[in-house]
Amino acid sequence: MFGITFNDIRPYIFPVIYALVIVAFLPLLVGYITLAERKIMAHMQARLGPMRVGPHGLLQPIADAVKLLLKEDITPKNADALMFWLAPLLSVTMGLVAYAALPFGPAFQIADLDVGLLFILAVSSLGIYGIVLGGWASNSHYSLLGALRSAAQLVSYETAAGLALVSGLLLGGSLSMKTLVETQDQMGVWFVFLAPFSFFIYMVASIAETNRAPFDLPEAESELVAGYMTEYSGFRWSLYFLAEYANMIVVSGIAVTLFLGGWMRPLAAVHMRVFGLPYDLLDLLPALIFLGLAAWCTKLALRLGQQIQKLVMFLVVGLFVVLAGVMAWSLTSPALMPGIHGGFWFVVKILLYLYGFLWFRFTFPRYRFDQLMKLGWQFLIPLALVNLVMIGIGLVLVQQSGWPLGITMIGANIVTLLMALWLVRHGDKVMTAPRTAEDDLPVAGAGQIR
Repeated sequence: MFGITFNDIRPYIFPVIYALVIVAFLPLLVGYITLAERKIMAHMQARLGPMRVGPHGLLQPIADAVKLLLKEDITPKNADALMFWLAPLLSVTMGLVAYAALPFGPAFQIADLDVGLLFILAVSSLGIYGIVLGGWASNSHYSLLGALRSAAQLVSYETAAGLALVSGLLLGGSLSMKTLVETQDQMGVWFVFLAPFSFFIYMVASIAETNRAPFDLPEAESELVAGYMTEYSGFRWSLYFLAEYANMIVVSGIAVTLFLGGWMRPLAAVHMRVFGLPYDLLDLLPALIFLGLAAWCTKLALRLGQQIQKLVMFLVVGLFVVLAGVMAWSLTSPALMPGIHGGFWFVVKILLYLYGFLWFRFTFPRYRFDQLMKLGWQFLIPLALVNLVMIGIGLVLVQQSGWPLGITMIGANIVTLLMALWLVRHGDKVMTAPRTAEDDLPVAGAGQIR
């Protein structure tokens, strides 16, 4: 009736399906990332973590979601009710929109934009407005201080992260996320090996951008109760956590795409075929990994005392066996194999990067706010600038003089390392203004207390 045919809407079908899958599964994924965080923290501290809800605590995220939905939702007196309600929605919405240009494999991407990386950075940066508005609308000094800290922290570390990403973009020569992965495939090397300092700077900055420990100063419970979330309760409180974990996955996806080869498997340039098989031996790794997980879950199931818990755990074992079969079967289909295996490796790399987030949280003590700002402005930003300049010079020598790329990148990294060592030893003396006689004079109205 409207002159619209199936061919007209076909290009939009798969992007819509991908978007629905992300929106539907992300909250569940976030719930189980929180479970993994609690489990990993417990094992690092020689304890068990959540164990009561489901076998080995596997149903704990479901119980947490039900509890948050049933808890009373309180709006503080004299708060701006509309902004108080909209702020967490803004944060989680911006976190979800950023997934539109993130490729979870060669076939799973909502939109392959020519400026995909720029789009992700721009959209995810808007999430800070949700934190600032939430802190301001709460009508609480603790919340407002937490929001202001978050804004200052984001400005400081986005500068360093942006400079680190530009270093990677110089190597990739494109803002398209898919093109960046394809370039690494063609060069036969991940950019993390060419620009390790860029990866290090981005990794530290991404932890600070997502307000994760040891840089969780906007939520510092020892000083600000819970920071910008102090006055939130119930499910709106959980939306901020959903936005935080969504942003963790986004920054992990950027790091994986730009520095860790995206959906490419490890040793993608190595091809080993034995017994006349039509596929590489290393392509069997996904199936073997799932079989290993099935064996580990079987061991856990046999140790459980209750029959219902054993039953649920054996269902998990069956799921891993099915996934192993799918991975093995996809090897017989050249059309499906790149998409399925590419998605598997992309998710595995993201999980390893997220494990770094958890590891740092349980390892390093929380910084003071002045230490946080000092690390960003006096160390990471100067180091990122030197690293960017040296990589640019190296690429000019490659293009104009025909120097080997590996040699120029080694030279660039050596200079950056020397700069890092110099900043560690002399950065305080250079970046701190010298005291003068006027600094020791008392301030009018303040007595002799400085």
